[in-house]
Amino acid sequence: MNIPLSLSLQKPPLLYPNTQVDSEHPIRDYNSVIKHYVKLKNDHAILSTYTHMESLNVAPDKAVLPLIIKACARLNAIERGKRIHLGIMGTDLIRDVKVGTALVGFYCKCGFIGEARNVFEEMDEKDLVLWNAMINGYVGCGEYGEGVLLFMEMQKEGLRPNSRTLVALLLACEECLELRFGKEIHAYGLRNGLFDLDPHVGTALIGFYSSFDMRIAYHVFDLIVVRNIVSWNAMITGYFNAGDSLAALNIFVRMLLDKVEIDSVTLLVVIQASAMFGCHKLGLQLHQIVIKFNYCDDMFIVNALLNMYIEVGSLELACELFDANPTCDVALWNSMLFAYVTYEWHEEAVSLLVRMRTEGLREDERTIVIMLSLCAKLAHRLKKGKSVHAHAVKSGMRLRRDVSLGNALLSLYEELSCFESVKKVFDEMSNVDIISYNIFILALARNNMRSEACELFEVVRESAVKPNSYTIISILSAFEDESCLKIGRSVHGFVIKQGIEINVPLNTALTDMYMNCSDEATAMKLFESCPHRDPISWNALIASYIKSNQANKALLLFNRMILESEPNAVTIINILSTCTHLANLPQGQYLHAYITRREFSFGFNLSLANAFITMYGRCGSIKYAENIFEFLPRKNTISWNAMITGYGMLGRGDDAVSTFLQMLKDGFQPNGITFVSLLSACSHSVLIEKGLQIFHSMVQNFSITPELAHYGCVVDLLGRGGYLGEAKEFIKSMPIKPDASVWRALLSAYRVHSESKEVETIFEKLVELEPMNAGNYVLLSNTYAAAGLWSDVRRIRTWLSEKGLRKPPGISWIVIKTQIHCFTASDRSHPQSDKIYATLSSMLLSLKQSGYTPDFYQALHDKED
Repeated sequence: MNIPLSLSLQKPPLLYPNTQVDSEHPIRDYNSVIKHYVKLKNDHAILSTYTHMESLNVAPDKAVLPLIIKACARLNAIERGKRIHLGIMGTDLIRDVKVGTALVGFYCKCGFIGEARNVFEEMDEKDLVLWNAMINGYVGCGEYGEGVLLFMEMQKEGLRPNSRTLVALLLACEECLELRFGKEIHAYGLRNGLFDLDPHVGTALIGFYSSFDMRIAYHVFDLIVVRNIVSWNAMITGYFNAGDSLAALNIFVRMLLDKVEIDSVTLLVVIQASAMFGCHKLGLQLHQIVIKFNYCDDMFIVNALLNMYIEVGSLELACELFDANPTCDVALWNSMLFAYVTYEWHEEAVSLLVRMRTEGLREDERTIVIMLSLCAKLAHRLKKGKSVHAHAVKSGMRLRRDVSLGNALLSLYEELSCFESVKKVFDEMSNVDIISYNIFILALARNNMRSEACELFEVVRESAVKPNSYTIISILSAFEDESCLKIGRSVHGFVIKQGIEINVPLNTALTDMYMNCSDEATAMKLFESCPHRDPISWNALIASYIKSNQANKALLLFNRMILESEPNAVTIINILSTCTHLANLPQGQYLHAYITRREFSFGFNLSLANAFITMYGRCGSIKYAENIFEFLPRKNTISWNAMITGYGMLGRGDDAVSTFLQMLKDGFQPNGITFVSLLSACSHSVLIEKGLQIFHSMVQNFSITPELAHYGCVVDLLGRGGYLGEAKEFIKSMPIKPDASVWRALLSAYRVHSESKEVETIFEKLVELEPMNAGNYVLLSNTYAAAGLWSDVRRIRTWLSEKGLRKPPGISWIVIKTQIHCFTASDRSHPQSDKIYATLSSMLLSLKQSGYTPDFYQALHDKED
């Protein structure tokens, strides 16, 4: 940073106010002042003193000039440092090795490696300190190869490396993963006693070996005679980075037992290791240590504690910690905001944003990224996302500069299926990384642009940005049916050929691809070969079975998962969907008991609670649904929708409407799904007036544009009430073209009321939209049958036969001890068919003897149904 002009014109406050500067030898006194400021680490005062010297035309000598240049480096005072360099050009000072070393260090720390090398090359005398400065400069600027080459040049000059040289070289080897060269440096340090003399060498060795094998790093640590806090921290950090949080915590315990004084770095890493380990009690103990050692004002540590509480599921403690810190910085606000979004406390997240702005905190790029992820969860997601996007641009945040912000926007628009916005943001980004490409490939794949996704994948393959496992995951999502099996296999082959690690997510994606492409055998082989299957792997395979209507296999896999792994909320929601679809109440109750035993909290996982409300509602146990709903500490629109749907399916339309009114009273905003559920409930209960009022209210009071599902519900509503003419006129008045479901609702109404007029016209509309749907022909046939028009029934049946169409037979099922037994008409595939039919005959005989006469009216002419 440049020193302000007002500061540079002030006379520096001398250490000894009563002492006058000697006019004969002023440099001596100024040197004394600057050296004293060096001891006080007051770089601003050093530069201020130098400015005063310039105003008096007093030039610094070679003893104090390096101190001034180093102060420029620490303050990043680039222009000041360059002016000093320019001012000594052509003087004896430029040839002094200490001055040259200081200039090299200054340019390296400020990122001007080329200028540093120029100064280095122009020096007549090069000592070991200068070489080290240049080597460290290359390593510090990420030019690891150049640093090693310069070390080789140094050896040719006959200079022997010291501990500072070795530390820089070990760091270069660590970053370049040069194990062999690093071992040679280790051996050199041992031969020359540098390992025992300087703990920094040992610490650098620990960091180096941590990148390869923590066992060797631990052996080095044990051999260090004199360990300092940095050595201990290096071991803890090494284990943490290797993913072994337990080992990191054990080193910390050993450190406490050895009475080694911990510092902020120790606590920062250990708190993160505790979060990874997931132990709530340990987190509380670490918090007590933070208080004991007076680190409560360290915002980095407070932030780590906050994130630790979030990781271990203690959101309440995270909130308490946040509220207890009056000096919260933006990073801490971001962490709290991220926690609310992660736990789906969306209203609290919005309130926190408002509070953040009220208290005058300025959002940074991470805040915007979190806000974008929040927008994806709220109503009117696209509108709010674009608003945040505009706010970011208005605030001066540029996509060209911040790739993470660009990627967050790409991710949001991809999730909202706004492909044009994805493409526009991608085109605006000048700096794209592999994450950007991955999201764009995924967007193409999900928008059925398979060939374009494959083309972009080829571009990535040929570019400097090499594909990673997530690139493969993105392209695999484009292969969704049997026709893609061949190309899916070729991508799998590419992964193996290129040596891309098949980690758990990639293994899961490959398994999912093979399942989608109907190659279950290969999918299962991949699944079984994965040694570290996580819940996502299990969930993906369970979801694939559910998607392919193999609920029985999904349940069997879930039962196996319980024995081998710990299901999570997503697992339960997936399996619950089979219970909901099959009306399998016993299995749903079993799942409810399972999560209760494992202390799942509905308060923290609203999606899980909503899934149970839906399941109980669909299975007819509305009391259980009501119990869960009433005791929820938080509700969202989905919760209310689930209850409304449940009431509607049971024909309790009045209760559905009452729930809707309570929803409005409690301040919740309904969405399109709310009104589909409401209209359907009114239709099932034949609440004509209420249903029509709700439809008009949706448009007029809530500004929700009706979709085909809403129009279909209104047609069904009018049809069930016998208002066939009004239903037909309503379809004519629709501003959008009706689909097959709308016409089918009208035709069903004609059947219910045994009305045959105009059904041929309605049927023609259906055939035009769905020419190969046999169900439409059966529906028309049954409509004629209901009206007693048997010749028309035979005519429709003849059409079906001539077209080779056959409606899939209806299926009945029963679940006994998690086993699903399915049946169709005249089905004898079940192993106990003889016993089942014998029991059925016995029951029918008992019914006849009791005087019951079965009604075969529908069965006679709905034999296909």
